[in-house]
This record gives sequence, structure tokens and C-alpha cells, in this order.
Amino acid sequence: MSFIKSLREIYKKPKANLGQSYKERLIKLRKSPAIERIAKPTRLDRARALGYKAKQGYVVARVRVKAGGRKNTQMKGGRRSKAMGRRKIVGKSYQWIAEERAQRKYPNCEVLNSYEIAKDSIHKWYEVILLDKELVSKQKQMKFLKTEKGRVFRGKTAAGKRSRGILNKKGKGSEKLRPSLKSNKNRAK
Repeated sequence: MSFIKSLREIYKKPKANLGQSYKERLIKLRKSPAIERIAKPTRLDRARALGYKAKQGYVVARVRVKAGGRKNTQMKGGRRSKAMGRRKIVGKSYQWIAEERAQRKYPNCEVLNSYEIAKDSIHKWYEVILLDKELVSKQKQMKFLKTEKGRVFRGKTAAGKRSRGILNKKGKGSEKLRPSLKSNKNRAK
């Protein structure tokens, strides 16, 4: 089994495979700042699959997002039909929010993609792959960076597309999903 394949197998069940080192890693992650630039990706297999290269201009940032608390408070004092109940109010995924925060922290970079590295009862941690616009746009396959500005804020990353519901949907039936959430206010949820 190759190195990348074995890494992939380990991270399918990190608590079982990494054991005590996973708990120690969580303790370190809790103490670290919310948005932090790191030298190299924690999950090399996932990063490489999403487009990371060990070249100049590729930046990896670890972002902590508070998870939970996305439901309305419990109703007290009788139920009315107009009251909003206990349904989930979700507009964006945590991953999309993490990408946006990384973009705001590093405005000279553009978000390429992201992946989850850890989670506990309070937080979720994501590693966001960012590209330095000036350095990377010179490469042949990254020419799109010159025209695509603010990809993450327009939901053009994989997490954004998934959250908008258009990752695997095209053509008939996806009219309310395109071009953006803002332009289709009465979108079916």
C-alpha cells in the first residue's frame, strides 16, 4: 500500500487508528488561535486530492469554527402557528464559513478548497488551501485566478457549491439554485 493510500485509511477512523495521539492533537488545536497559517497540510492525501502542491504560492491555513447552536431556542408559553419552532436555521455549512474567514484573514490569496481535520463537541477544524494570486496565476492550469475574484464569497468553492445545492445538479430542476442564493430569495429549502 502506498503512503498516500495508508494515510487515507488512517483518517477514515482517526479516533481508532490514531488513539492517544489524536486526543493530544485535539488539545493542541484547542490552544491554538482560530485562524493560523501552517507550514504543511496535516492530511497530505486530502490536500493533494483537492489541488495542493508543495510549490511557492500555495498556502495552508487552519481555521477553527464553533459548531452547534444553529437551532432556534425552545418555545415557552404556548405554541402559535406563526412561531418558528425548533427547526434548523442553516444558510451555510461550517466549511463554507471557515473558508470565508480564511479569505478575510489573507486578502491577497484566493481560496482553492478545504477539508475537515478534526472535531469535538464544541469546535470543528478545517484546513483551507489558499493560492497567492500573483505567484500561482502564472501557472498554466491556474489561469482562472486572474478572472475569478472572491470565489469563496460567491460560493464557487466545492463547499460553497455543496451548500448551495448545485454540486451535482444541472439543467432542469435547478432553476432556483442558480446563479446565487441572493438572486433566488424564495428558494425551496
